[in-house]
Amino acid sequence: MRTGLKWKLIVGFVLVFVAGGMTGAFFGASQTRHFFFAEHHRSMLGEHIRHRLRVELKLTPEQVTKISPLIDNATAQLEQIRIETGQRVHETMTKMHQQITPDLTDEQRANLERIELHHRHWRGFGGPRQAPAETPEQ
Repeated sequence: MRTGLKWKLIVGFVLVFVAGGMTGAFFGASQTRHFFFAEHHRSMLGEHIRHRLRVELKLTPEQVTKISPLIDNATAQLEQIRIETGQRVHETMTKMHQQITPDLTDEQRANLERIELHHRHWRGFGGPRQAPAETPEQ
């Protein structure tokens, strides 16, 4: 086999490999974003609980109908706990940032602001949520 042909084949295989990796990364990232930040999280959780109980306990359709309001109520409570926990985490991080800001250089403050903007951006993917409290300008 000629040397030129060998190199063309190697380059071709490398390009196909890179293209496949990029395609996989793109689709993987898009699916991950939908999985973690899906708006319909609460309804998915309720359906998952309902399905699991129905299968594992071998519930009759009548039993499923009877316990469905209880599952819906528990799912709503879990969603509220998730929201409150997220708010508490955000408040704690905001307070910490406010406390450490006086000890930072101007460059570090700018980097901290960049980090906060990045986190605000990611919080927005999950659908409507309360806007994070703005930190006072330092």
